[in-house]
Amino acid sequence: MISPTAMKRASDRLSRIPPSATLGISARARELRSEGIDVVSFGAGEPDFATPEHVVAAAARACYDPDNHKYTASAGLRPLREAIAEDVGRYSGVEVDWSEVMVTNGAKQAVFQAFAALLDQGDEVLLPSPHWVTYPAGIELAGGVTVSVPTTIESEFKVSVADLEKARTARTRLLVFVSPSNPTGAVYTAEEARAIGEWASANEIWVLADEIYQRLTYFTDVAPSIAAVTPRFDNWLLVNGVAKSYSMTGWRVGWMVGPADIVEAANSHQSHLTGNVDNVAQHAALAALRGPQDTVEEMRRAFDGRRKLMYGLVSDIPGVRCVEPQGAFYVFPEVTDALGGRWGSTDELATVILEEAGVALVPGESFGTPGFLRLSYAVGEADIERGVDRIRRLLAG
Repeated sequence: MISPTAMKRASDRLSRIPPSATLGISARARELRSEGIDVVSFGAGEPDFATPEHVVAAAARACYDPDNHKYTASAGLRPLREAIAEDVGRYSGVEVDWSEVMVTNGAKQAVFQAFAALLDQGDEVLLPSPHWVTYPAGIELAGGVTVSVPTTIESEFKVSVADLEKARTARTRLLVFVSPSNPTGAVYTAEEARAIGEWASANEIWVLADEIYQRLTYFTDVAPSIAAVTPRFDNWLLVNGVAKSYSMTGWRVGWMVGPADIVEAANSHQSHLTGNVDNVAQHAALAALRGPQDTVEEMRRAFDGRRKLMYGLVSDIPGVRCVEPQGAFYVFPEVTDALGGRWGSTDELATVILEEAGVALVPGESFGTPGFLRLSYAVGEADIERGVDRIRRLLAG
């Protein structure tokens, strides 16, 4: 083993970045299971369905094509970029050219590439909270400064133009807009999105719209895209991927869509960073977008049933407040009153729930909002009933 010395170790930049809390919780749950402990996992944002068979078959065929054994364009295979452009027109409601699309190693990389393409040192990014755990890390690594814009249960975890205007400064460069939301499941109406888009346009602020849960909505066919509902609005980037709607989290295919000059800058970065996305996975994504869409609706209906079950069970726990999620596959209850002085934070409570009750979930601190817990209902109904009952009994004890 190499012994530590007085020499400086990891860079300050990376030393400031904590590991992903959601992935850490999932890893700990796997460790406990390997020790023979029964764990119900509400931690990771990952569908429990298999990738559709026709997608897997397309990938298998692609494995035998020698063209896929070589480097390809860093921005992605043209047929896939064309299919993504069609998908954006169909579901986001904006017409784009395939040249305005860049394929990335998952939507997470698209987020990082967007920050790298738009931010200079000290630029401020308005980030409504609760927010996904990874946004602040990407902002900091790009040299930006996160400006949290809090929301509340009373606002159904949605930010208003007044909230954003209060947080805006001369250094504000970018707004992160997420609908449906991780971790809250909030979905903005077309009117709400348009008001925010018009405000951003009037103030020359870029909008990064993360639409990864776009098709997983339960009170509307698809979440309204801020890019489509805001007239004469061109200072936006869209991020999406096949992970959630097609149960393809492990295939690592996402994309960024936006003005050609920004996509070109991001592609220049990607050409040095990773080069092309795995060709076989790109062909799988192409099959997902161009093939039958019935599995998307089947999963959405299943998630809707689980959503109703988990929301009802969690809301019935004494001392817990919960907003009914409208999209994605999470509930985000406030448990401040349920702490009862026995735990100092929801971070501590989440550890106790995992270690003593055998239920993995993510504390609100990871999403910039202490006092809350995130539970994923991307699991079977029996696990939902069993896991929530364990939480109820622990809090009652």
